[in-house]
Amino acid sequence: MSEITSQPAENGAAPFRSGFVALVGRPNAGKSTLLNACVGEKVAITSPVAQTTRRRLRAVVNTPVSQLVIVDTPGLHKPKDTLGSELNRSALKELADVDVVAMLVDATKPVGRGDEWVANHVAQSDAKKALVLTKADIAKPDQVTAQLEAAQGLCSFDDVIVVSATEGFNIDAFEQVVSGYLPEGPRWFPEDMTSDESDEMLVSEFIREKVLLRTRQEVPHAVGVICDVIEFEKRHVHIEATIYVERESQKGIIVGKKGAMIKSIGIEARRDLEHLFMQKVYLELNVQVKRDWRRDQEEIRRFGYDSGE
Repeated sequence: MSEITSQPAENGAAPFRSGFVALVGRPNAGKSTLLNACVGEKVAITSPVAQTTRRRLRAVVNTPVSQLVIVDTPGLHKPKDTLGSELNRSALKELADVDVVAMLVDATKPVGRGDEWVANHVAQSDAKKALVLTKADIAKPDQVTAQLEAAQGLCSFDDVIVVSATEGFNIDAFEQVVSGYLPEGPRWFPEDMTSDESDEMLVSEFIREKVLLRTRQEVPHAVGVICDVIEFEKRHVHIEATIYVERESQKGIIVGKKGAMIKSIGIEARRDLEHLFMQKVYLELNVQVKRDWRRDQEEIRRFGYDSGE
C-alpha cells in the first residue's frame, strides 16, 4: 500500500473526505451492479440468481474530493441452510463498521416484509443512512413514486436518491451524496486500486458467475468454486480451478453433453479474466462433487463464504 497522505483544504475548498459505505438490501436489489457502476469496471459478479454475492467485497472509488470504500454485501434473506445464515451474518456485521449505510430497494418490486426486516437492522446502525431506489430505468414513474413513499416509511433516512446503475443514471449524484456524509480524512488506498479481493478470489467468482448464468433451478445455489492454481507467466496467465456441486446430477449438468457446457463456461470466464489481467489466459476447469457442502461449516470456510467470526 502506498504511503497515506492527507489532503487538507486549500483556498477555502471543501475538505477531503474518506470512509466506508456499505450497500445492503434484499437479494437482487442491485448492489453489485451499483458497485460496478461506481468503480467503472467489473469487480463484482452479477446474475438474476438470488444469493449471487456470497462474500463481502470492498471496492475503492476516487472522486476529486473523496475516496469511498464501498462494501458490497450478500443479500439479506431468510436462510435455508448454514451457508445462508453465514451470508446474513456477514452482511449484518458490516453495519457496525462503516460510516454510511446505503439501503437499496428495487423500484420494480413492492416493498415487503423482507425490506422491513433489513430496515430494522439498518435503523440500529450508528452510521448515516441513505435510501437508494434502484432499477429506475425499468420502473414506471408511478412505481417509482409509490416505492419511494413506501420505502421512506421503513426507516429514518438522512438522504434519498433514485438510480439506474445499468444506465449510469444518478451514479455521480450517489457518490456525491455519500461523500458528503464521510468524515474528513486521508486517501487510505492507492488511486489505482479498485478492489481488495485477491486474484484467486476474483478468478473463483468470475467462473461462478458464468455457471450461474448458464444453469437453472437448484444448480446455481449448490455451486462453489476454488482457484487451485494461478501462475503468471511471461506471456500468459495459467489458471486451474475446480467447480464444486452437491450432487452427481448437478455435475452432469455443468459438464454437459460431450463437455459442451463446461467448455462454454470456460470460454466465457476466460474472456472476463483476460480483461481483468490484461493478458492471455489458459484456463483449466474441473468439476467435483462435495455432498451437502452448504451445511458444512468447515467447507463454507474453505470456500471463503463465512463471516470471519
